[in-house]
Amino acid sequence: MEVFWFIPTHGDGRYLGSAEGARAVDATYMRQIAQAADRLGYGGVLLPTGSSCEDAWVAASSLIPVTEKLKFLVAIRPGLMSPTLSARMAATFDRISGGRLLVNVVTGGDPVELAAEGLFLGHDERYDLTDEFLEVWRRELAGETVQFEGEHLKIHDGKVLYPPVQKPYPPLYFGGSSAAAQEVAADHIDVYLTWGEPPHEVAEKLDRVRKLAAERGREVRFGIRLHVIVRETSEEAWREADRLISKVDEEAIQAARKVFARYDSVGQQRMTRLHGGDRSQLEIYPNLWAGVGLVRGGAGTALVGNPQEVAGLMKQYADLGIDTFILSGYPHLEEAYQFADLVFPLLPVKRPEGTAGPSSTSPFGELIANAIKPSERAPVS
Repeated sequence: MEVFWFIPTHGDGRYLGSAEGARAVDATYMRQIAQAADRLGYGGVLLPTGSSCEDAWVAASSLIPVTEKLKFLVAIRPGLMSPTLSARMAATFDRISGGRLLVNVVTGGDPVELAAEGLFLGHDERYDLTDEFLEVWRRELAGETVQFEGEHLKIHDGKVLYPPVQKPYPPLYFGGSSAAAQEVAADHIDVYLTWGEPPHEVAEKLDRVRKLAAERGREVRFGIRLHVIVRETSEEAWREADRLISKVDEEAIQAARKVFARYDSVGQQRMTRLHGGDRSQLEIYPNLWAGVGLVRGGAGTALVGNPQEVAGLMKQYADLGIDTFILSGYPHLEEAYQFADLVFPLLPVKRPEGTAGPSSTSPFGELIANAIKPSERAPVS
């Protein structure tokens, strides 16, 4: 399996829904997280998109020269950018990074946010536009000069002069729970993403997309987006989960629910339904916790437990056909280390070639009395 981490360009901290323990996400902090992920062996990082975030393309571009192997999952936004401009940006990034671009197709699910960006299409119309956008985008990056006239887009002599490193184009990732979204996935997408719902619900979704793709003579890979809280013991992990939302009050939950109610995103509706705003019913499946979704839009569930429990649930998802796990945790720098230290050894993780281990100078840990390796310590008689 591949494991990715997350660059929190919309903010970070020790508590959800609170300025207490908040941490500024500036260029230095983003670089720290990216370099940690690169060194620890994460395959890539997701950069979020939307009005609450720093621009994903600018942020990701700044991280190319300070990393070596790390790939960057960066969003393209049908309806907010032209497919030809987007294709040119993707080709440039892929060349400059040496083939380290992955592309996240984000149609958007908040009509209020989209209106502020100048897009006023309804839910299904936006996926029709996404379908047209991806047809043009894929053909141009594959080297075609494109003539296209659809319901939403008109392109004359669209082309990309300088090709990407990855052929025919950087891989396309995409998440969407509606029927319209799944049709787009079946037609165009390389990796279909789901948020962290209980395994039986994820299985149903994957089966639908797998069947739709097969009808078109295509195969689609699958990935999942989750938070993670892992500690050496289950008790410690659940205490940490409780602490993470300890500053979230009922007023904050209701304010978040009011915002979520305006979304026409089926995926967001499914996330909200998992907890229903009730903080007493947050473990929705063994070691799957919906507490993050009380106040956070998008991915709202977390893997919670000791290393064996977290790895075990990941393997359940892998058995469904998921091979890519996009994870995050609060705060993101420390949690990148927690997960890599505790869970990587329990998983068949595909790590970039040449990744360093826990320490390049002393893989046995700090010396006892400056002289004795802990692994060689004689037992006390």
